[in-house]
Amino acid sequence: MTSRDSASSEITPEVLLRAYACGIFPMAESADDPSLFWVEPEMRGIIPLDGFRIASRLVRTVRSDVFTVRVNTAFKAVIAGCAAPQEGREDTWINKRIRDLYLGLHEVGHCHSVETWQGDDLVGGLYGVSLGRAFFGESMFHRARDASKVALVHLVARLIAGGFELLDTQYVTEHLKTFGAMEIPRRRYTALLDKALHGPPGDFERLPVDRPIPGTEALAIIAARG
Repeated sequence: MTSRDSASSEITPEVLLRAYACGIFPMAESADDPSLFWVEPEMRGIIPLDGFRIASRLVRTVRSDVFTVRVNTAFKAVIAGCAAPQEGREDTWINKRIRDLYLGLHEVGHCHSVETWQGDDLVGGLYGVSLGRAFFGESMFHRARDASKVALVHLVARLIAGGFELLDTQYVTEHLKTFGAMEIPRRRYTALLDKALHGPPGDFERLPVDRPIPGTEALAIIAARG
């Protein structure tokens, strides 16, 4: 289900958080389209944190620490990377209005980036919204093989360590299915979201954010949950 907002309506970071709490999120038709519309899918994509799957080859990549993984050090660059065209994805829905809104959420501590680096080069990453014990994954990008996948592994480890219960992917792609992503009906999603929003919030910074977390530590956290 979608609902277009009028050009004069003002969406603020606070309005955005209330929308997420109701199970809806904004999108744009393209990066060049200044308008937004609200989306509430009939079938919602999630990755169960206790059913997260990692291919053996990716396990070796994560363990090798070929990428340095950092958190919240280059949020603007990550969202710009997600908005840029990539092979197989010539256009995106991330327009300037989306960038500004999520930067606002980042500045108040409700939007985070997980970044993969090779030396001084940002080669991949993802960003998403945290609210209660739910994390809403927004987008990811890569400029090196497996860079976004490694970021996702580290995100899941951080969510598990921080007491999160729900990892929302909005939609399910073939790529996300390899990690255990699944579609659930809106009613079931709403029940999971309500549960995740009541009680103590998750702590995205339960794992340190001032230093990279080794791949072996991230894998051990995920293995203990599974």
